[in-house]
Amino acid sequence: QVQLVESGGGLVQAGGSLSLSCTASGGTLSTYAMGWFRQAPGKEGEFVAATTSSGSITDYSDSMKGRFAISRDNAKNTVYLHMNSLKPEDTAVYFCAAGAYISVLRNAHAIRLWGKGTLVTVSS
Repeated sequence: QVQLVESGGGLVQAGGSLSLSCTASGGTLSTYAMGWFRQAPGKEGEFVAATTSSGSITDYSDSMKGRFAISRDNAKNTVYLHMNSLKPEDTAVYFCAAGAYISVLRNAHAIRLWGKGTLVTVSS
């Protein structure tokens, strides 16, 4: 059974950059559309970005478009989230998710495969 593991979270100053990784064990990610969600303290989960199985199509939340970039390397069984110009309001636990189609990945309730998350803290 495929398990997703996020890494790369940490503490960064506002305006800084951070890259997250999501790797899979027990299977391949190459057949899945992949995405990222985040959940800030006391708030509901929020869609961040998603990409198709090939990486040729990407989808972003409007609030993060232009600052965040999702990419994948199927040979390394890894998906990335590159985050730039970070703001304190980007502080959250970031989760990796897999789905059959990119359209599924905007709906957290439709996702069946999640990682456990990695914490990103942006200081002001």
